[in-house]
Formats: sequence, C-alpha cells, structure tokens
Amino acid sequence: MQNKYESVLENIPSEGFIKLTSEQPASLSGADKAALIRKGNAFFNDKEYEKARRIFVTTGYTDGLIRIGDWYLEHNQPLEAIKMYWMAPAPDKVESWAGKAAGALSKWLGE
Repeated sequence: MQNKYESVLENIPSEGFIKLTSEQPASLSGADKAALIRKGNAFFNDKEYEKARRIFVTTGYTDGLIRIGDWYLEHNQPLEAIKMYWMAPAPDKVESWAGKAAGALSKWLGE
C-alpha cells in the first residue's frame, strides 16, 4: 500500500513544474526539454543571449522568453522584446509596452 506522499508524487508531470508556452514542439520529451532549459539558463547566465534565446524559443520556456525580452528592452530593442513577450505569452508585458508606445505616438502626433 502506498502512503499519501507517494500517491502525490505520481501526479507530478514528467517535465516537472517548469512553465511552458501552450505551443510545444512535439518531438521533445520532458527530459529533453528540461535538459535544454538548463543549458539555456547556463547560456543566459554566461551572457550568451542568442544561444539562450534559441533554446527558450525551441522549448517554449516562458520564463526564459520573458528574461530574453527584458534583456532586449534593456538594450533598446523593443520590437524583439515584444516578440519574446508575445511568444511567452506575457500579456501584461505586451500591454505595458503597447501603452508606452501609444503614449509616445500621441505625443509625436501632438507636436
């Protein structure tokens, strides 16, 4: 007979609790995704952002896509940032940026 903790562990998804986008590549197993995400995080920490971005896009790793988007914003590449936020999906980040862009356009048109 199983104890109550063993039955809970059986319900954990094979890919763990990593937040992923809704569109997942069908050919990657949960273990492959987890290994790639770890590698992507290592690239990100080593400032190899393009390699990290490619892995995060491939795996659909939401938090990684958001961090890459934030990096793009910090480096004055807002369109690339929006792409990452859109893929994540991170609607709060997209809406925030869209509001700022609309404000800038209104100011320009007013001048």
